[in-house]
Amino acid sequence: MTPPLALSVVIPAYNEEERLPLALERVSHFLRRGHPSSEIIVVDDGSTDGTARLVAEWQQKIPGLRLVSNGQNRGKGFSVRHGMLEARGRVALFTDADLSAPIDEAAKLFAALESADVAIGSRDIDRTLIEIHQSRVREFAGIIFNWIVRLFTGLPFHDTQCGFKAFAMPESRIIFEQQRIEDFGFDPEILFLARRHGLRTAEVPVRWAHDARTKVHVVRDSLRMLADLFLIRWNALAGRYPRAAK
Repeated sequence: MTPPLALSVVIPAYNEEERLPLALERVSHFLRRGHPSSEIIVVDDGSTDGTARLVAEWQQKIPGLRLVSNGQNRGKGFSVRHGMLEARGRVALFTDADLSAPIDEAAKLFAALESADVAIGSRDIDRTLIEIHQSRVREFAGIIFNWIVRLFTGLPFHDTQCGFKAFAMPESRIIFEQQRIEDFGFDPEILFLARRHGLRTAEVPVRWAHDARTKVHVVRDSLRMLADLFLIRWNALAGRYPRAAK
């Protein structure tokens, strides 16, 4: 039986051949300094570039690096779910391949997990920590979307969409077992599930810098995420998020 680890870092990746080398270098350096009992899981979401080949090459340099494949392009939400269910760490963190939130900021999330089950990075609690802003259109769309998230889900958070979240496992495993949304709208769903299952969630301000190479299309994906909010409410009403038996 494979022994458990202290920490898993999950990186969803779709055509990330260009950005992954720097991400892997920085994450592995962070783990070597303070988290020797750890692993990095890159989830290849049906990439058509050299993402899988690159990770295989880097496995020679990073012993704790794992590659899991979705087989085809399924979406970021599916990739995060896949990686988190594969994670062997007592704590599991997912982060974007662009490291818009520097990996060193994970220390803030881990500190929050001392009194919480879920810790989420936030760009909106302290906006002075934003080093490179999104366009005004993207920032305004984010504000409107967060307001709608609160309206539809009752979630109290300032920023549900920051791709930098950590979870105490196995307490949080039920979130990803029940997660159904496979695209960018999965963040409100996993936070809704955390609340539904009585998990304590802390929102933590983190440093963040927008990467202009983001794969989120401000109009198309915003509309999809709005549709996903309706789906969250429907799934809850339809009994698709059953509470665990006590």
